[in-house]
Amino acid sequence: MSAPLIELETVEKDYGEVLALAGVSAEIAAGEFFSLLGPSGCGKTTLLRTIAGFEDPTGGRVRIDGRDMEGVPANSRPTNMVFQSYAIFPHLSVGQNVGFGLRRKGLTKTEMARQVGEALEMVGLGGYEARASHALSGGQRQRVALARALIMKPKVLLLDEPLSALDKKLREQMQVELRKLQRQVGITFILVTHDQEEALIMSDRIAVMFDGQIAQLDSPQALYRRPVSRRVAEFIGVMNFIEAEVTAETGDRLTVDVAGLGAVDLSAEQCPGGGGGRGAAVGIRPETMTLLIDGETRSGRITEGSVEEVVYYGDMTYYDIRLDGVPAPVTISMRNLPGRAVLERGARARVAWDASAMVLFR
Repeated sequence: MSAPLIELETVEKDYGEVLALAGVSAEIAAGEFFSLLGPSGCGKTTLLRTIAGFEDPTGGRVRIDGRDMEGVPANSRPTNMVFQSYAIFPHLSVGQNVGFGLRRKGLTKTEMARQVGEALEMVGLGGYEARASHALSGGQRQRVALARALIMKPKVLLLDEPLSALDKKLREQMQVELRKLQRQVGITFILVTHDQEEALIMSDRIAVMFDGQIAQLDSPQALYRRPVSRRVAEFIGVMNFIEAEVTAETGDRLTVDVAGLGAVDLSAEQCPGGGGGRGAAVGIRPETMTLLIDGETRSGRITEGSVEEVVYYGDMTYYDIRLDGVPAPVTISMRNLPGRAVLERGARARVAWDASAMVLFR
């Protein structure tokens, strides 16, 4: 990663007896798409507003491009923000909205029109300058808000759940478009979201937050495959947890007795919390377990169980399988390939799995 553009040093923020940020430290690189992910009330929006200058930290430091931001007002920081509500002025045209921040720069009408046109082209709204703002769709309003922020050429663009008001299909489309736009303009984006899939799709790195702290800061792949705690694992996607007990440790390998599945050999990388005795559990993702249908074979471990629930999504089917000897059912996802039957409730099933996909949690 390149030199940090933003440095957060033990940032704290309290509102009386409520501690919203409890010593957050992180570095964010220039040109990085960085996401703050967590449930409501975890402190992610407070941290974004602290970077923007809308909130003053009660402890710690925020540095942007090497400069301490203490006492620097929001309008003097090299940042711009896109709010959840977009804050589009309904009485102004699209062009007037986008060019609103340029009015104090003393630009000629020709130069302002040129910059507004470039900003709108950047977000796919070229030629919309005269369009009435109240006549825009939700996706178009989101693009106008982006253009208005980007036209000021900030070093950091801050996005407070900017896609939350869009319907599912448009939201998925805008996730991809926003990521492409970030690569095109090359500036640092910091996104606040509670949507795990959104963060995984769009981010270079993600900071998962709980209770005003960063629980894990990592790439999307590392967060998904190797969460450092059960709480992170439960928040990122779907994971099955099966009771387990560490029975032996040899060097960087652990032997773990997994309920209903027997003894498995795990590497230290698969055990972020180290070893542990009773009360431990292994986590395994639904897509890393496979239903063997119509006599299919597979290398690795195979166990059996019964289908308790079937949820069909078109491209995927999710099964809840009660494995023999496992206390709670596990969820298994299967892609609906041509010719692959969908099992019915009550059917017996063979399940292939591999210990390399497991993570041990204490």
